[in-house]
Amino acid sequence: MVRDRVRDPQEEIDAAAKATEAADGEQVAVEKRTFGGTARKISGLPRLWARSLLIRAVFFTGLLTMISTMAVAAFLVQQVTSGLFQERFDQAELEAADGLDAIRSSFAALSTSSRTEAQQDIQSILNDVDDSTAQIQREVILLPLEGGENLYVDGITSGGLPPGLISDELNAAVAGGTGQYWQAVQLNANRTNDSPGIAFGTQVDVQGNPYALYFVYDFSPVQENVAFVFRTMLVAGAAILLINMAIAAWVARSVVRPVSQAAEVSERIADGQLDQRLAVRGEDEIARLGLSFNRMASNLQEQITQLANLSKMQQRFVSDVSHELRTPLTTVRMAAEVLHESRDDFDPINRRSTELLHHQVERFQALLSDLLEMSRFDAGAAELATAEVDLLALVREVLISSKPLAESSNTPLGLVVQGENFLAEVDARRISRILRNLINNAIEHAEARPVDVIVCSSPTAVGIAVRDHGIGMSPSEVAHVFDRFWRADPARARTTGGSGLGLSIATEDTRLHQGALDAWGQKGQGSCFRLVLPRRQSVPYRASPMALPPVYRATDRYRIENIQDLSEEEPQHDRINEQALYQARKGES
Repeated sequence: MVRDRVRDPQEEIDAAAKATEAADGEQVAVEKRTFGGTARKISGLPRLWARSLLIRAVFFTGLLTMISTMAVAAFLVQQVTSGLFQERFDQAELEAADGLDAIRSSFAALSTSSRTEAQQDIQSILNDVDDSTAQIQREVILLPLEGGENLYVDGITSGGLPPGLISDELNAAVAGGTGQYWQAVQLNANRTNDSPGIAFGTQVDVQGNPYALYFVYDFSPVQENVAFVFRTMLVAGAAILLINMAIAAWVARSVVRPVSQAAEVSERIADGQLDQRLAVRGEDEIARLGLSFNRMASNLQEQITQLANLSKMQQRFVSDVSHELRTPLTTVRMAAEVLHESRDDFDPINRRSTELLHHQVERFQALLSDLLEMSRFDAGAAELATAEVDLLALVREVLISSKPLAESSNTPLGLVVQGENFLAEVDARRISRILRNLINNAIEHAEARPVDVIVCSSPTAVGIAVRDHGIGMSPSEVAHVFDRFWRADPARARTTGGSGLGLSIATEDTRLHQGALDAWGQKGQGSCFRLVLPRRQSVPYRASPMALPPVYRATDRYRIENIQDLSEEEPQHDRINEQALYQARKGES
């Protein structure tokens, strides 16, 4: 037997509350998505405004059209309003003068002693005037003035006008003179809305008592005509605005579309698609622009093709020549080494010639190796063999290997360590070549002054700077220091036998590592080269961990004699203990 389960009322209340919360949550999520989409659309408007010439042209055309149309419409409405009101006022003023004079004459001829007959005669006179041939709708108000005695009538109004419609100012003017006076008033036409009106008044005599007689003219038809003119102007202005914006959009599109196509074709040409051209139609200015652009693109394609062919020929020539020279150079080097080993058996002249031959053969071999390396860079065949390397240990090795050159030129070498953890994903052979080149160049130009290597780290990068205090470089020399075969002073004697390609190769090695190699120099103050390498090749570094030139103290410098004694297995360094160790060893020496 199956029984229906009766739910507890509290359970039903809880279920309803949960359903309400879920619905509210869904509504909030929908509102968040809607708000997020709207916010993204709004945030994209400035970029769309900046990138679209068509939108800006249509907007400014519509804005200027709207401003000019509003100015013209306001002027026309003002002129029409003034004309209509003035014409209706002049007509009402003439009719009021005639009507008021007629009533004044009728009241003057009125003779009766009975109050009832007087009231009937007065009402009859007013009705006759009100039913006259007046062209403008008007109402009549008859009010007693102060000072009257034995009044026949207390006051008469027609058309449901309240006696309080007449202001005290107009009433006082009528009471104080015998002329015709007027004032603008607000009517309650049809008991629905206020309408403009004009009240004309004069003083009349009824059986020896002064009364104020007013004709009130309704100007609401004039206002309706003005409103109709304004609505017509508004509709015409909106139509003109839309038409002008459509015309502006069509004209702007006619001009912008070829320019946009030219921009797209230019981008494709910049991406390497040199065969892209513009479609030319007609003979107008846009067509001439397209022809000029296509002619420019054709000339550019021919020149780029020629330069590419020349570059390939040059790369092939350098590569072929370098490879072809390796075999005879190897033979010449072997012969030069044999002669160099036997130089003690030669006379002084031949001994010197043997030493020069050996030295120049080694220099020639270094130049040939550099040319082969540059040809690999130019051909895009250079690749990295990356591994996690302790760059501080690598710097120490390079400094130790450069010690003989430094001792021969009496150049003190120093190491400055700033920060911790100098591990980075690099090609150790290429980074070692960069550092060796920078340090040897610094020793060459230091003029026996200290050369310091500063190592600094940040969470995303490791920086290495080589700072000398020698002859320095001017800003113009700094701009060309990485050019191939460039030398600041060609007459200056070299002791390291460089090929002139070292810094160019260092630049290419740095580019392969997604790093940066920068130079700084001042005449008489020395020079500095800063190498910045990311810790991971797949993660670009945010900023350089050191300034150029770097800032450090003389007490932070380790001498080359102490570098060999530092442990290369521990990447972290205690700055206080190392400085104390350095000072203690300096005192012992």
